[in-house]
Amino acid sequence: GILSIEQLISRVGVIGVTLMALLSGFGAVNCPYTYMSYFLRNVTDADIQALERRLLQTMDMIVSKKKRIAVAHRTMFQRGEVHNKPTGFWGMIKSVTTSVAGSENLALIQQEVDALEELSRQLFLETADLHATKERIEYSKTFQGKYFNFLGYFFSIYCVWKIFMATINIVFDRVGKTDPVTRGIEITVNYLGIQFDVKFWSQHISFILVGIIIVTSIRGLLITLTKFFYAISSSKSSNVIVLLLAQIMGMYFVSSVLLIRMSMPLEYRTIITEVLGEL
Repeated sequence: GILSIEQLISRVGVIGVTLMALLSGFGAVNCPYTYMSYFLRNVTDADIQALERRLLQTMDMIVSKKKRIAVAHRTMFQRGEVHNKPTGFWGMIKSVTTSVAGSENLALIQQEVDALEELSRQLFLETADLHATKERIEYSKTFQGKYFNFLGYFFSIYCVWKIFMATINIVFDRVGKTDPVTRGIEITVNYLGIQFDVKFWSQHISFILVGIIIVTSIRGLLITLTKFFYAISSSKSSNVIVLLLAQIMGMYFVSSVLLIRMSMPLEYRTIITEVLGEL
């Protein structure tokens, strides 16, 4: 019927899976780019010092030109007080030509100041970016940085493999019978030729991997939505935003349960399918 669990979850799952696909695509690109040392550009202290010198030189030029403008304004003001009422025809012409030339000169200097201020802003942002990159390089040398770097390579390979297998499953309209962890352990054991309880360890490793994926994906979703809601929220729209967040989290959780079946052993996948219906 229309109000059955299967019908409702299938409709909620369409929106939730689409949302998960968008967030997963963003995370699959952003996370390795953030943590993997392969994407870090080489930044030295000499590069930062050279850029900071350029920034200081630009600031000095801005200060000197603004000083020239201030001195010119003061000079013009003093001339206006001393020669307030020029006498004679030639005095009037001289005052008019002098003021026009001075105003044109000041306008040109002001344009140069505006251009230098824009350049200083760009140099400041680039300097801040170099400092952030330098901090990321220092962080990548720590134990935690190396750990995240390894995870970046691991999940990048895992992501590419999942995309490849999902494409094959869509093209040939098939459903995988073995979860990725069990299949990987079987290939490793057969290749190395060692004695290993594949069924026992594949269950534990699968549940650990599934737990990591659920926790990190929901955490990433909450962080992303929090930044978005901070940008658009106000005192009048707070209740609507909280309601929208609850709806998105509900859809996201249902979709996680739907998609996580493919990462679990067959017997546990069957149990979830019996609860949710033949989706």
